[in-house]
Amino acid sequence: MLTGIKVAFVGGDARIIEVIRYMIDKDATVALIGFDEIVKQFQGVDHIKAVTPESFADADVVVLPVAGTDERGVIEANYSPHPIVLTDEHFAAMPKHCKIVTGIARKYLEDACEKYQLSLIKLMELDEVAILNSIPTAEGAIQLAIQHTDITIHGSNSIVLGFGRCGITLSRMLAALGSHVKVGARKPADLARIQEMNLEAFGVGDLALHIGEADMIFNTIPALILNADMLSRMPRSCVVIDIASKPGGTDFRFAERRGIKAILAPSLPGIVAPKTAGQIIAKTLGRLLRKQESSWGNEA
Repeated sequence: MLTGIKVAFVGGDARIIEVIRYMIDKDATVALIGFDEIVKQFQGVDHIKAVTPESFADADVVVLPVAGTDERGVIEANYSPHPIVLTDEHFAAMPKHCKIVTGIARKYLEDACEKYQLSLIKLMELDEVAILNSIPTAEGAIQLAIQHTDITIHGSNSIVLGFGRCGITLSRMLAALGSHVKVGARKPADLARIQEMNLEAFGVGDLALHIGEADMIFNTIPALILNADMLSRMPRSCVVIDIASKPGGTDFRFAERRGIKAILAPSLPGIVAPKTAGQIIAKTLGRLLRKQESSWGNEA
């Protein structure tokens, strides 16, 4: 249980709703900021309308959206008609023991936590979150491919670029559906693992040798790998699903000019399976808070 721990939620999407429910069930003291439109769904929470520094003065944990803040401190708040901006005054008011929880962190948030000596937890960098999160990501990417092609996954020629957590899960799912899967990676160990999985491995530097036969390409590499030269080599019927973080790894301007369907689709778990994605976040956060709970009472 998390009795006695005060958790302040600041904005977010449907994934955060599951985290709020989890915290209430575990008896945490919950404050909601930026949930004006749905706050009535929750019983026994503190609804904060005006976001002042005092709102954070007694918070043990501040939970931000998965995307954190932008470079101006703006928070994504899907359930509030008003924008939320975290400023220096807000961070300065947080207790030194306060934990800031986010999915990813841009420079603005990292700098603020460093300046005010606040612990920053980036959940999407934790394997236990990222690996499980790759499941709805892969399912969502395949769903998009099905929607935007006129062929089946079974029997198709697919290319997966990158062999990280999402690349591994996606390659396995495509193969299970009967696709002929080629996977591009850089590390020799990854290329060996791809072969062990009975998939066709190639170095990303050799992409030009394989791209001409692709029916669909799934990119997970956050660098411009599908540039104009590569796009000019692929069939116009090929569909590109780019799940790398913004701005992705595709020249979308040239893809449109050439008539190739290319879709940038980051944050798929929050779109296709927000309940599952939220539960993954909630369970991991609960474990981390229980681990830290005993030390909070002794911190200044």
